Amino acid sequence: MIRIVNLQKSFGDNQVLGGVNLEIVKGETMVVIGQSGSGKSVLLKHIIGLLKPDLGEIWIGGIEVTKLDEDELQQFTGKFGMLFQGAALFDSMTVAENVAFGLERHTDFPPEEICAIVRESLSRVGLHGVEDMMPFELSGGMKKRVGLARAIAYQPEIMLYDEPSTGLDPIRADAINDLINMLKRDMGVTSVVITHDMASSFKIADRIAMLYEGVIIEVGTPDEIRNSRSPIVQQFIHGESQGPIKTW
Repeated sequence: MIRIVNLQKSFGDNQVLGGVNLEIVKGETMVVIGQSGSGKSVLLKHIIGLLKPDLGEIWIGGIEVTKLDEDELQQFTGKFGMLFQGAALFDSMTVAENVAFGLERHTDFPPEEICAIVRESLSRVGLHGVEDMMPFELSGGMKKRVGLARAIAYQPEIMLYDEPSTGLDPIRADAINDLINMLKRDMGVTSVVITHDMASSFKIADRIAMLYEGVIIEVGTPDEIRNSRSPIVQQFIHGESQGPIKTW
């Protein structure tokens, strides 16, 4: 579904991605782990087309997306749903207006159909009767759920998650993990999850990739990553501060 080949990106003299290679199979959940500032979100922004690489290729469903012009990319990104780190809701809009935002601007659906999609999307993430609430009235977990409802309203083929459990207590974070697993099961989406939360990683991942110093140093199932012989991987998953891990 997604094939990343020798992806490189620098900002000034700072090389963030130094040749990332990664393949993501259709229908799987790939979790990318790494230290804060290691380039995980930069990688995600390349997949969705918000950034262009200095070098390398990104193939999605047989199309090399880094070569698409702006109009072609705009049409292509309809395949994606994305949950941003802070949910990224519009403060001046109700929950229903937030979820309907993209549908109203990028589809020809009549208002009654959009309303039905909004209700269904909110129902999928366990929210009922919140359509008229404002973002400031919602808890952090509810905001994440609304952001997720907005992302799945398009019926995406690919879901991208940027630190989905950040800012949530363990119970609400685990509820988001359950939703990620549910969407994979019920909608068959291919998912890429960026996180440094190992409890979440082990619960939701089919495979986990470790991003370190701009490259993927290991890819494996949760059990393979738990039992990795790499001291860098072990240091990260156990949260140890000693050793060679570099801060950008």
